Amino acid sequence: MKKLKYLFIIFLMLFSSKEIAAQKDTIAQQRTARKMLRQGNELYQKEQFTDASVAYQKALGSNSNYDKASYNLGNALYKNKNYKEAIPQYELTAKTATDKGIKAEAFHNIGNAMMESKNYQGAVDAFKSALRNNPTDDETRYNLAVAQQLLDKEKQDKKDDKNKDKNKDKDKDKKDKDQKDKNDKDKDKKDKNKKDDDKDGEGDKDKDKKQDPKKDKKKEPQKPKPQPGKMTPQQVKQLLESLNNEEKKTQKKMNAKKAKGKKVKQEKDW
Repeated sequence: MKKLKYLFIIFLMLFSSKEIAAQKDTIAQQRTARKMLRQGNELYQKEQFTDASVAYQKALGSNSNYDKASYNLGNALYKNKNYKEAIPQYELTAKTATDKGIKAEAFHNIGNAMMESKNYQGAVDAFKSALRNNPTDDETRYNLAVAQQLLDKEKQDKKDDKNKDKNKDKDKDKKDKDQKDKNDKDKDKKDKNKKDDDKDGEGDKDKDKKQDPKKDKKKEPQKPKPQPGKMTPQQVKQLLESLNNEEKKTQKKMNAKKAKGKKVKQEKDW
């Protein structure tokens, strides 16, 4: 029993020493965190915001739940216009802080950083959270009104752009339809002109066909019209017959004369 008692006492002594050492480490870390916080504040006052940010980060390295260090780190980043990097630091402060006043300030600064990033919906939500923790803050209420106006304007602009795009699409569709109608009309007009040309061509052919008999008629032999001072074919025929008869009579007389002077041929008696 005595041995067990001694062992229990030793165990308590060891456990107590570890706990004391842990407490000492925690206290040392807290002291380091506070020291780095003060150093960061001095740099912040000198507007050396980058160096101040480094000091605040060291403070958080010693104590990750040090809400003052995270809040001041957010402020230093905000001053350097690193708005997106500042927001998580303010959110950490809003989450870990137990004082409503500090929470309200953290949410207020989140709203400001959201405004700078043109995230108006996020800004409105942040300012509302700040007012829940501090309803009497008129500055936050004013910023909320401004953020709400900008958010409404943004929504209206998006709506107008959507309607503009919709109208643009309608105008494009109408323009395409008008162009199509114009093309169809032009095509119909061309087809009609072509048909008219074909019809005219057929008319010319018919006209030519109608004119052909006239041409053939012109080619047919026509009886010669009597002309003044010229004999008709009948008269020429009669004249030729008369001349022919006269020639026959003359030939007959000449033959008769030849016959009288010619020697009579005698046949030999063999």
